[in-house]
Amino acid sequence: MAINETKQTHPHAVTELCEEGRRLYGNALRTGRIARADVEPAPCLMEFALLHPDPDDANWLRPVPPSIALAQRLNPIEDEITQRRRQSIELAEAFEPFMTLSAQSTGTTHSITVLEGLDRINAALDLATAQCQNEMLTVQPMRRRLEHTLSQGLERDRPLVERGCRIRTLYQHPARYSPETLAYVAQFTDGKVEYRTIDELVERLIICDETVAFIPTRDDGEVALELRHPGLVRYLIKVFEFMWGRAVPLSAGAPYETAPDGITDIQHSIAKLLVEGHVDEAIARRLGMNVRTCRAHIAKLASALGSGSRAQLGYLIAESGILKQEGVGE
Repeated sequence: MAINETKQTHPHAVTELCEEGRRLYGNALRTGRIARADVEPAPCLMEFALLHPDPDDANWLRPVPPSIALAQRLNPIEDEITQRRRQSIELAEAFEPFMTLSAQSTGTTHSITVLEGLDRINAALDLATAQCQNEMLTVQPMRRRLEHTLSQGLERDRPLVERGCRIRTLYQHPARYSPETLAYVAQFTDGKVEYRTIDELVERLIICDETVAFIPTRDDGEVALELRHPGLVRYLIKVFEFMWGRAVPLSAGAPYETAPDGITDIQHSIAKLLVEGHVDEAIARRLGMNVRTCRAHIAKLASALGSGSRAQLGYLIAESGILKQEGVGE
């Protein structure tokens, strides 16, 4: 097999040397040299400079002593560590004169922090998640979850689950039919991770360990607030628990089943918003569905109530009493 083909079959880092590479390198160390032809199944040994040509015979290779190979790889790492330590000292010296000036206002200036730009928002979320030890609460309004967003979420959430943190997440009902969301949820089967859905959510919310919360301040998601004021965080936790108690576990089956009056739960939610005067686009946005799906539900609602027009539909909803049922319109 050609060397360039072999490289494609088992690429790996030097810290994950393949079994064949380990065996051949060990043989070379024991015998002092190894035939070049014998190394073809493990080109990684040449790539990582663990073997070098025998100066006396081009058909043979000699092993680089492991102490030398290790030093060659540790030196750059140690140099970087030294450089980072030097930078940390320089940073501490640069900010030291300002410490006494800001100490008197620390309690208020960091209660609310404005985060501008996705990079800064994600950096703050990564830090809060890394420091989270007990529970993370999240509210995720229904939007299309792109592949890079899912990957980013997995990288952030996996360490939480691995160290035993609990995660509770609220989605809107349409998430039950989103392949991207279901694929994400399938990554976590631990009992400490729970998902529920509800008909309507206001905006995204993330809370870590009852100490820090994140909320967006713009529709484009480019600006967010990091909240560390205990009173604000406690209030947002109560809001989350209020919604959580009214939500349906993702594993409990679809919430679109027809009620005794012939109208589904989602149609009850749409009826409530129609009576409040919302247009189709606003209803779809608030319930996390596209406008076409929303209008299809409105048509079914009109058919169930025998409405021949949009104006008549609002009247029939009010007259039908469907919004007076327990749990609807509260």
